[in-house]
Amino acid sequence: MLQSTMLGFCVSLVLTSVASAFDDSQTALAIVDCTVFDPESESLLPHRTIVTRGESIVSVSPSGLPDEIPADALRIDGRGKFAMPGLIDAHVHLVHVSDFARVTGDELLPLFLAAGVTSVRSTGDEVVAATLVARFATRHPESSPRVFTCSPLLDADPPIHRDVGRAVTDPAQVPALLDDLQRWNISTLKIYAGTKRDIGRAIIEEGHRRGLLVTAHLGAYPAQQAVADGIDCLEHIWSVFNYVIPGDLPKEPGHRGRLDLDNPLCEALVAELADRKVFVDPTLAVFRNMILLPDVAEVRDHPDNALAPKRLRDFWPIYLARTGCPQGGTLEDRRREFAKYQELTGKLYRAGVPLLVGTDAPEPQVTPGFSLHQELELLVESGLPPAAALRAATLHNAAVLGQEDHLGSLAAGKWADIVLLSANPLDDIRNTRSVELVIRSGLVTRPQDVLKLAPQN
Repeated sequence: MLQSTMLGFCVSLVLTSVASAFDDSQTALAIVDCTVFDPESESLLPHRTIVTRGESIVSVSPSGLPDEIPADALRIDGRGKFAMPGLIDAHVHLVHVSDFARVTGDELLPLFLAAGVTSVRSTGDEVVAATLVARFATRHPESSPRVFTCSPLLDADPPIHRDVGRAVTDPAQVPALLDDLQRWNISTLKIYAGTKRDIGRAIIEEGHRRGLLVTAHLGAYPAQQAVADGIDCLEHIWSVFNYVIPGDLPKEPGHRGRLDLDNPLCEALVAELADRKVFVDPTLAVFRNMILLPDVAEVRDHPDNALAPKRLRDFWPIYLARTGCPQGGTLEDRRREFAKYQELTGKLYRAGVPLLVGTDAPEPQVTPGFSLHQELELLVESGLPPAAALRAATLHNAAVLGQEDHLGSLAAGKWADIVLLSANPLDDIRNTRSVELVIRSGLVTRPQDVLKLAPQN
């Protein structure tokens, strides 16, 4: 599963001189006089100096304070720059899809880091292979994001995705199953679409007894029941949208794109999600890029796609055909349907439902790392202010990982995962792409150098 030892050799060749200064894990770094994005207040804090030592942030303080910068610190001029917490992708697969394309998960990791994504949350992979990728990432912080792993997809028998699914047919199986999975240091349990309520409730209850977050891609288990049973998180906008369609609505072609989202069923579910603070991860990018609009030129030919390994790009059309995508009828119907997904996302935000930012990379035309910027753009198009979208991609995503004490904001004691931008992301969310430096565990890298570590073929 792991890439060859040549990767470690290549790392030493291409990392910048700035990065090479951090061979000593206790080296200090100071980003002097930058503007800091604070996701807690959703505001910019000008004239701040960030000091790190080793893997941790030492201080974030107003510039100009006496003795704020250690004498041994490597200084980075932050004037005119914008520092934000490392981005987190809350929904990726490092085994599923890539395995079919003959791309190993470790080969995708540099793409995330080059895009400013310093942590990723696996949401359903074969647990042994995903663990090996996570271990590789831990050993190679100069080229990899942090990887937080999940259970396989806990599903009916047979599982929908046999490569990454695990059949659970009896609630009595759940404790022994979780005994096994916890040996692999997973942080999340994922219920999948074939699971019915009795199994789903047992997974939620047993998972919570063990301190595990439980998320779901719903199908046979209606959202209203999952929420009542205590689900923590819902994956994909479908896990909400599919359960707010009145039963008497005619199912003529294109009906999903004409759904009135102010109907009582929708209002009630959105209110319950908000009241219970259930996280929702819309993953709009995968709906646009793979499911609904992969045949649209601006999606099919998006510049981000060229950054993916050729093996993966060559497999995407095969996978689209295998899965029957695009779905949803005529192009006009599909555009209307996607607009409804964005409308529902905005409605969830305004109601106070905590949103996550995830992509489902590396599904077709969902390029690892760079698709997170697309997801941020789609969230803003859906009605989130740029600051709220960034809060979701940092603080909310850290919370769903149970890592609020370590990730999600720039503060003393947290891990030194920082992205330095050349343009203000609150002026235009597309400015999150203006990445000059990525700092992961206190190691400084430049995107163009990290990209050299991702295979082109």
